[in-house]
Amino acid sequence: MNTAPITSTEMDEILKNKKNSLAVIRAFDALASLGGIVVLSPFLILAGLAVKVSSKGPILYSQERIGRNQKPFRIHKFRTMVQDADKMGTLVTVSNDQRITKVGRMLRRTKLDELPQLFNVLKGEMALVGPRPEVKRYVDHYDENALQLLRLRPGVTDLASIEYSRESELLDAADDVEKVYIEEIMPAKHALNYAYIRQLGFWNNIKVLALTLKKLMK
Repeated sequence: MNTAPITSTEMDEILKNKKNSLAVIRAFDALASLGGIVVLSPFLILAGLAVKVSSKGPILYSQERIGRNQKPFRIHKFRTMVQDADKMGTLVTVSNDQRITKVGRMLRRTKLDELPQLFNVLKGEMALVGPRPEVKRYVDHYDENALQLLRLRPGVTDLASIEYSRESELLDAADDVEKVYIEEIMPAKHALNYAYIRQLGFWNNIKVLALTLKKLMK
């Protein structure tokens, strides 16, 4: 797995050579997200009701992230923290974060909080598989190589999501959570995404989705 940084020239070549694959991936994502919304609608409704009755605040949490070609968009999740939690601490969370609600902790553990992102995928703001989108505060720390990741649609899942599925626990021991995230975890995630981009293709996306489901089943 080649995790070396990707240059602008290399990214140009990849996007040129994978143009047809990207079209197939987008068509699949649109159909799969629509199907997923229909099939999973009972879970969406139940999760939404659980969030609503368990704590004050809206059902959904929307946050501006940086998407394809550095265009901002609003990502949607089921709210898993107390209302206005982002004003009470850092933008990254640890496993024992007191801002997380009881229902939110269950949703995070099962990743059900991510289901509303199917609507982002359907709209074309996200893909099922691709580098996870970050807030501008963290994108401002990207170097020229990391900015190449923003030339793809951000994904609901990626290799980094699988590898760092217990990220909050890794951050528990950190004295400065954001420093560790920016200087250690974020570069490691980028490396995995460089490897993903070099293997970009429909069947590789299916493999990443299968790995994600396998991880969730555990």
